[in-house]
Amino acid sequence: MLDRFTSAKPMIATRHWRSSAIAMCAAMVTLAASPAEAAKQTRRAQAAEATAPREAGEPIMAIVSIKSQQVTLYDADGWILRAPVSTGVKERETPAGVFAIVQKNKDHRSNMYDDASMPNMQRITWNGLALHGGPLPGYAASHGCVRMPFGFAEKLFEKTRLGMRVIISPEDAAPVDFSHPSLSLFTPNAEVIAAAPAKAETLSREAADAATAADEAKKTAAATARESAPLAASLRKLERAKARADADLASAGKAVANAKTDQSRAKAEERQQKAAAKAAELETQFNTAKADASSKLDAASAAKEAAKTAQTKKAYAAKAALDAKLALEPVSIYISRATRRIYVRRNTHKPAPDGGGVVFDATIEAPVTIRDPGKPIGTHVFTAMARNDAGLRWSAVTIESRDDAKNALDRITIPKEILDRIAATALPRSSIVVSDEPLSEETNYRTEFVAVLSDQPQGGFITRKPSEVLMADDNSYRQEGDGFGIFFQRNPNPPPGSPRRGSYQPYPSMQRSWW
Repeated sequence: MLDRFTSAKPMIATRHWRSSAIAMCAAMVTLAASPAEAAKQTRRAQAAEATAPREAGEPIMAIVSIKSQQVTLYDADGWILRAPVSTGVKERETPAGVFAIVQKNKDHRSNMYDDASMPNMQRITWNGLALHGGPLPGYAASHGCVRMPFGFAEKLFEKTRLGMRVIISPEDAAPVDFSHPSLSLFTPNAEVIAAAPAKAETLSREAADAATAADEAKKTAAATARESAPLAASLRKLERAKARADADLASAGKAVANAKTDQSRAKAEERQQKAAAKAAELETQFNTAKADASSKLDAASAAKEAAKTAQTKKAYAAKAALDAKLALEPVSIYISRATRRIYVRRNTHKPAPDGGGVVFDATIEAPVTIRDPGKPIGTHVFTAMARNDAGLRWSAVTIESRDDAKNALDRITIPKEILDRIAATALPRSSIVVSDEPLSEETNYRTEFVAVLSDQPQGGFITRKPSEVLMADDNSYRQEGDGFGIFFQRNPNPPPGSPRRGSYQPYPSMQRSWW
């Protein structure tokens, strides 16, 4: 059954015999034509730009068909824009998979291919894949990017936002209306959502206050530690002197006991008396100094503990503020059969520290239960297109159908603790991606998800230098009290990278090409 998103007409079961004859003749001519003539015929068959005959909403996703060399944009009610594209040539193929826009630059120039102009560039990976304006010869001709008509790229640039879903499919694909019990778990709670902005503001203030208190406690602890340091040093000095005096007294006592003559005993007793006096004097000095320093040392110890408590409170307040802020954002979920884990991303709108894009929160990650984990599940993208009476209206896009979309969700159990954190505030544009693939190594704190189909050519992806990003625990990014510093830390167990095809051997030289 066709749906609101599919624009293709139903196929006709029978055709006039002349239509078949004409098609057969055209095929024979194509087979007999020279490569140049075949390319011209391909260009003539190139898809034309099209705009839906209705008022368009904000784009929610773009689907690129490598087979048809076409990109289609969808809003909540169906397709809105369509245009021809040019994807990667052989050995520089555009990878099929699931991406999102991570950076936009209207006047970008290639840093890989002779400073080539890439107008209205919308990046989908940090190692160099993007959608941008470029020449379209009518067939795949890029180094891995998706070239679009110049005017279309400019028009699209003004309509998209960071984080918009980009799906690159090896075949033609389109969203279809979809419902499933697992998706119905993501039901927005109107009261929670209505209260979210005020809650985020309140918790942000509390986080800022906690951060200020923690800083003050840290300063107080440092000051009392500096004040008590001389006292502690003095006490250690007196304690060592007392220990030496006690040792001398013990030695003198042994000398008295071992004396063989009256003269030697007299000398030993005199030494013992002096040692006893010295030990008693140092005992008095040590006890007096200890009593005098006790209050200051106790104050320093108390300040140190107070600083620890304040830091803990600051961390909890920052986490609560972060969760409250992120509740205002659409949530993206990736479930990988390869790793049997669930990953959650939300846009923080915080500028990335190394000069490009924004930071995506990645604090939620957990094991996930998948029934029959040894059986392929396919790659499916479920997107909340809009609100409806039941909560959210969903669509499904399948780009690898090793199992159908319904069966894929049937096999997955999302952990309750994750649902408790995100389900009640799920918004339109939220998505769930289910795939056999692990997350690509190009997934980092500046991306939503990057997942490529490992059974499809990836030449334009794997031949690029891996992206380099500032490590997440770099202190240059931390902003105390903003509610986001808590998540910006190194992941000790990063997700395994997507398996990469090893059959590709790069050409010794490449002609200058648009990226």
